[in-house]
Amino acid sequence: MTIKILLVDDHPLVRDGLRARLEAVPQFEVVAEAGGAQEALEQARHCAIDLVLMDINMRGGNGIEATAQFRQLFPAIAVLILSMHDKLEYVSQAIQAGARGYVLKDAPGKDIVVAIETVMSGGIYYSTALARQLAKPLTQDSQLTSREHQVLQHIANGQSNKQIARDLDLSVRTVETHRLNIKRKLGIEGQAELIRYAVQFASGQP
Repeated sequence: MTIKILLVDDHPLVRDGLRARLEAVPQFEVVAEAGGAQEALEQARHCAIDLVLMDINMRGGNGIEATAQFRQLFPAIAVLILSMHDKLEYVSQAIQAGARGYVLKDAPGKDIVVAIETVMSGGIYYSTALARQLAKPLTQDSQLTSREHQVLQHIANGQSNKQIARDLDLSVRTVETHRLNIKRKLGIEGQAELIRYAVQFASGQP
């Protein structure tokens, strides 16, 4: 099955390099390009697209905001972030906005191929350097309830409070309460750290 890709980056040379790399893979087809967020959304309205490879720093709005718009307007299109930023805060914001993965621009070329294949198979992908940060041990101060474990699993999958509430047949307010309780029990303060723990939990690490 051919995966139709939209490249979003405000540097034409970067897009040219990405196009050449991706179209060397038989099942990938770059069907459109955009230099900014609004242009990307416009392309999505007129082209059949399966996946967006999205930069963060762009003119006319950043990639994280654009990712949230894609999730709202085109929920069937997967978004994969390709960025130079390696801070977990960016990863957290991207996943919360609806991105299905996060690849660093300085990662090996094969990482992008693996990331696209993983995302299109329903998974979530992080560059190796980010995965190491996400896998760093966190202290668990008390046991979580089975429901909190379920919420953690959904957080690891990049779902919003609204999506988790729908899947678990809960109210959004209840999900928010579970998030707060998880962070309190584990001594977690930031959203990035919560996502890091959730990914660690989902991968089966102690």
